[in-house]
Order: sequence, then structure tokens, then C-alpha cells
Amino acid sequence: MAYTKIHAITATVNKAVDYICSPDKTDEGILISSYGCSPETAAYDFKFALSKTSQSDPNKAYHLIQSFLPGEVSYKEAHRIGTELADRLLEGKYSYIVSTHIDRGHVHNHIIFCAADNISYEKYHDCRKSYYHIRRLNDELCREHNLSVISPSGQRGRKYKEWSADKNSSSWKSRLKADIDDAVKAAGSFEVFLELIRAKGYEIKGEAFGEGSLKYISFRPPNRERFVRGSTKSLGTEYTKEHIRERIENRVLEQPAKRTPFPKRRKPVIKDYSARSLIDTSEEKFQNSSGLKHWADIENLKIAAAGYSQAGSIAELEQQIAVKSSAAKTARSSLVETEHQLKDLGEIIKYAEQYKANRIFHVRYQKSKDRDAYLRRHETELLLHDGAENMLRRMGIDLKNLDLDKLRSDYDALYSKKETLQGTYKSAEKEIKAFSRKLDNLNQYLGRSPQVKNSDKKIENTSNSL
Repeated sequence: MAYTKIHAITATVNKAVDYICSPDKTDEGILISSYGCSPETAAYDFKFALSKTSQSDPNKAYHLIQSFLPGEVSYKEAHRIGTELADRLLEGKYSYIVSTHIDRGHVHNHIIFCAADNISYEKYHDCRKSYYHIRRLNDELCREHNLSVISPSGQRGRKYKEWSADKNSSSWKSRLKADIDDAVKAAGSFEVFLELIRAKGYEIKGEAFGEGSLKYISFRPPNRERFVRGSTKSLGTEYTKEHIRERIENRVLEQPAKRTPFPKRRKPVIKDYSARSLIDTSEEKFQNSSGLKHWADIENLKIAAAGYSQAGSIAELEQQIAVKSSAAKTARSSLVETEHQLKDLGEIIKYAEQYKANRIFHVRYQKSKDRDAYLRRHETELLLHDGAENMLRRMGIDLKNLDLDKLRSDYDALYSKKETLQGTYKSAEKEIKAFSRKLDNLNQYLGRSPQVKNSDKKIENTSNSL
């Protein structure tokens, strides 16, 4: 994409032309084009047209700047686009010079055209409407040359804006209640409910029952500074910890009864056999040695019994895998969303810093009696300011209330949320692997067909990309 800036020249046309046609800036004059005049005689050519007009305003010429995003366009293509913009805007009526500067990190065109046309000697009318016309022509050219164009309907930074708006409105309470409802439906116990809520990025306190515990359970969304109580006044009767536990227990009672759990061992297992995999006794060495096979059978029995005793039953083990899978999927979904928000906000901060650093040059430029002379001294700072302003406006940022410290604080909060979600996701994934190994051992030992699909047991391994 490209952005534009225009101002009138009231005094030094010759100095402005000399500046934009400098050999050091235009590849020894190769990237210069003109129409109705030549760079060497432009000031005199403009003076002739101006002498024919009856309008008395002091404007002798206009200086239009067209700047491109770094790395998006070559020097030659930028010059061609600048010439096309001048032709479409001025329609063959006004004399102009187009030069492309290559001495900065950002490629940009300078277009200086006479304030009076060569046909009827009417002066160019510079106003808000004419500037919007320049912007429309500029966007059309960008599309034709396959350059990026950010339209208002597809603003970048939208994900961060939605996050920020949600943070400062009452809708976050509705989302909290919806998340609690989803966790209640998926949980088989109050402890599992807490785990599912934490997987969504919430911080919880006051979840304990009994003497000495807090009266209310409280939830803190990752994008807020304060906790909200699970009380009748704040969220409603259904969202107190007593009612949440009651809702879970009632739902569990309505489900079909589970099979009777395998009785727990009276003596604790000395070794953690549940972390091991069954020994494959079909190998030839076990077939040739009855003693070795007997030892392997005993070891396999210990491994299966250890997994069974820790799980309580195969049904409970399958339920644990389902719960952990749900927690992992929820955490991963929240993590992806948070990373998008961080990326958008990081770009906003970059342009906000650029805008703030160069704002003073724009203010002085606006107050300058000779804007073109000031532009020649501070071209880079003014282009950086205008580019940042253009991007921030297209992102929907209110420049009057731009608060860089708040943006950085929001970024820190999002990054903290990302780290929490990463920990939750990795922990759930690790537990899924452990539970799946136990279930595989039991299914293999008992000759039982697996009831949990592989796609449900194992979450897609995307930890490297997270």
C-alpha cells in the first residue's frame, strides 16, 4: 500500500524542484519524469501559466508525496505508479515533475505540479474533497499493481480492538457465565470444573469449602485487574460455588451408573509401574525361555494392576482422558486467539511509538510559514509520522486519546495470559499421554477393544508452533 501527503508551495518553486531532482536521491536523475515542462525550466514554465490566471491566491505549485511500505515495491515500479497517479489526477491539464527518491529506507515519490492549468488557467482547488480523490486514485493504483490496500471493512488490529472493547464493557460477565456453564456441562466433579475454567485462562480463588474458607468463589479473567465474585449480586444465584457444585452433582446423578470400580490394593505399589508400557511377550526370546516369559507376565500384571488401581476403573480412566482433552483443546484455542491479539497489538505499538516520536515535526510543519522548506529539512521524520498516522487510523485507533503506556500494559497482560495458557496446555497434554498409556496397557492386557478414538486420546502436537 501507499499513503499520500500534499501541501501548497507559495514561494520557492525552484528550490523545491532542485531538491526533488537531486541526483543523489534519484539514481543520478534516472528516476525523474515530467509533463508540460522540464526539471531545468519548471519554475519558468509554472510562472508563465500562473501569469495567465486571474485568481489571486498565493499558491504557485503543489507538492504531493506518495510513500510506500518498505520492501513492497521496487524503485522502477514506484516511479511508474507515481507517474500514473500524476496522469490520472491532473488529466493532462497541469505541468508536473515526478521523482522517485531512493536514499531512504522507504521508497517514495515527489510530484510537484503547477497550481494553474495550461488549458483555461484555472487554479487547482486543494480541499478535503480533492485530497480524498487523491487517496481513492492512489488505492486504485495499488490494487492494479497488486500492492496491499487496507480497507475500513477489513481493519487490522480488529482482534485487539475486540479484546480491548470487551475488557471495558459489561459483556465480559456474560462471557464468564457462558464459560462457567460450558465447564459445568463437561465436568464430572467440582475439581474437574475448576481445571476446565483455568484452562480458559481464568484465575480462581475461594474455591475451597469448609471452615476458614472464603465465602465466595471469585474469578479473574486474564484481561482484567480485579476478581468478580460468584455471588447472587454479581453473577446470579446459579453461579455461587455451592450452586455450581450442586449443578454438577445433579447432572452426574442423571447419567447412567458406571461400572463398579476395581478394588484398590491394600498395600501401596512400591514401584510406579503405571509409567511403564507392557512388555511384548510375543518376541522369540520369551517363547524360548519359560522363565523369562513367566517374569514378563508378572511384570505385565504389575503394570496393568498399577494403572487400574490409580484410575479406579477403565470408565473413569476414559473420562479423565476426555476431560484432559477438552481442557487441552480449550487452552490451545485460547492460546491461538491470544497470539493473534499479541501480534495485532505489537504492530499497533510499533506505529504508535513511531507516531509519538515524530509528532513534534508534524506540528512544526503545520505552523511553518514555508512548509516546503521545512519538508526539505525534515522529510524523513514527516514521512514516518504520516505513515504511522495512516496505519493507526486504518486500524481504527483514536489518535486523540492514544495512550502508549496503556497499550504496553495491555501487551504485558496478554503476554502473561499467553504464558499461563501455554503452561496449562503443556500440562494437559502431558497428562493425556500418561492416561492414554495406562489405558493402552489395560486394553492390551485384557484383550479389550479401545473405546476412545486415537484422535480423542492424543491432541495434535503443535507445541513447537506455540
